[in-house]
Amino acid sequence: MTARQADPYRDLAVIDSRAPRFNQAVVALLALAAFAIGFWPLLALLALQLAASVALGRRWCLPCAFYFAVVQPRLGEGPLEDARPPRFANLLGAVFLSAASLAHLAGLHRVGWVLGLLVAALAALATVTGLCIGCEAYRLLARARGIRARAVDRIDLAELGVDSQGDLVVQFTHPLCADCQDLERRLSGEGRRLVLVDVSRRPDLARKYGVALVPLAYTVRGDGTVGERVGG
Repeated sequence: MTARQADPYRDLAVIDSRAPRFNQAVVALLALAAFAIGFWPLLALLALQLAASVALGRRWCLPCAFYFAVVQPRLGEGPLEDARPPRFANLLGAVFLSAASLAHLAGLHRVGWVLGLLVAALAALATVTGLCIGCEAYRLLARARGIRARAVDRIDLAELGVDSQGDLVVQFTHPLCADCQDLERRLSGEGRRLVLVDVSRRPDLARKYGVALVPLAYTVRGDGTVGERVGG
């Protein structure tokens, strides 16, 4: 196995993108198994497992722990991604599976199975295609929250340690973010004058400019006025 870029239990801002998909595969298979054998308490156990991983941390995600201990050493580390969207997806999964369990307890078995199978279908979709509906919901909410909280129309170039001669691109990034590296290569390849702001080192700037997700990049004129959004 090649050396990891990110320790799965220390670098919590990012995660190997294969780990959430492995977790989603387990959720899909177990939820389908619960329906096939008619044993709804398995849905409650899945809800408890997802809730524990969200509340107590990644070490409590049993499929993730198995992935990092057994699968990743054999396949190698996959692309790294922001850990917040899959964590939010786990939260949504816990909520829906909890609702399914409560429906079963109330005797509304048809409702319970519909909710359980919905989670199974979305988890299977994420496993097979990489399209995580919960993750996309997080991104939409995060962007909307950032826009409402702080519309970026000006960036103080002096606090970035940059002179104000000519237009440039300010990119908010993270050293372990694969999408950030891709965007940086693209912008550099276009001949852009690029200034990188590492949000892990400058969380104050991330808060100031309402950076909900990285990568995020803006064109900035010499006077600090923000032009168009070119990434993120």
